Amino acid sequence: MKRIAMLTAILLAAPSLVYGAGFAKVGTFGGQELKIGVSARATGMGSAFVGLADDASAVFWNPGGLVNVTGNEVTLNHVVWAADTKLSTAVMAFSPRSIPGTLAISLRSYWMDPQLERTAYLPEGTGRTFDAGTTSIGLSYSKFFTDKFSAGLTMNYLHMGLAETAVNTGALDFGIMYRIGIRDLKLGMVIQNLGGKFTFDERESKLPVAFKVGVSANAMKSASQRLTGAIEFQHPSDNLERANVGMEYALQNQFFARAGYHINYDTDGLAFGFGAALPTGAKTKLQADYSAVDMSALGYVHRFSLSVTY
Repeated sequence: MKRIAMLTAILLAAPSLVYGAGFAKVGTFGGQELKIGVSARATGMGSAFVGLADDASAVFWNPGGLVNVTGNEVTLNHVVWAADTKLSTAVMAFSPRSIPGTLAISLRSYWMDPQLERTAYLPEGTGRTFDAGTTSIGLSYSKFFTDKFSAGLTMNYLHMGLAETAVNTGALDFGIMYRIGIRDLKLGMVIQNLGGKFTFDERESKLPVAFKVGVSANAMKSASQRLTGAIEFQHPSDNLERANVGMEYALQNQFFARAGYHINYDTDGLAFGFGAALPTGAKTKLQADYSAVDMSALGYVHRFSLSVTY
């Protein structure tokens, strides 16, 4: 219990240590692409996933929930983002026999198609092109400390490139999850992008740190159906406080419908999605998911996920 209290205290104290007494500096932090949500399942629920996080995508939402992956899982995600940019991720989660808990290796790649170089003197283009993007590799570990409490850590190495300039940095995500038990009620907390900073043109910029708290519970659960609700609150270092609400309906644990809403976001609003799972063996399952999020003037952003458990 002392270890649980210590881990919880560290997580609760982290926001004040990171943000200090100052106000949020909207738009002054780099690495904004790190805030793009992945996983069609999670984003279809309005990104209210910190308190649920029970699949391999937990490495991006709350590594404290990664321990819910008890076998092996491989997940691929793709996001068609705004301004001709794209985001793809891959996660391989597994439970080693030699140590308790769950390990995961993740890859995240954000990029844009080659752009034509333009200058004030050559507004139609110089004939040369450039590209930009961010690639990160993560190593995650999560374990149970009691039958109800788990914690997890993700260590990320990031490589950011713009034209001929490139920088590298590292960042940590730390999360916990507590299972209360009544209606599968779960409480999750996470702090993301701790410690990361980089320098472009002699100007130092920090990564956007975010502290999030979420809960999830089953409003209905039977042998054939399940309805799960979730709500999440966020305190980002570079913007105002936000909230997310979402729900997931499952039929025979094979067909899924999801909906959610983003509160106090600049662009994100209504979200919805669906998915289907196909058992391919005694212990194997293939699942495909899709989500769409209304980004106001930017239109709908579409996400696609494919996962295999075995």
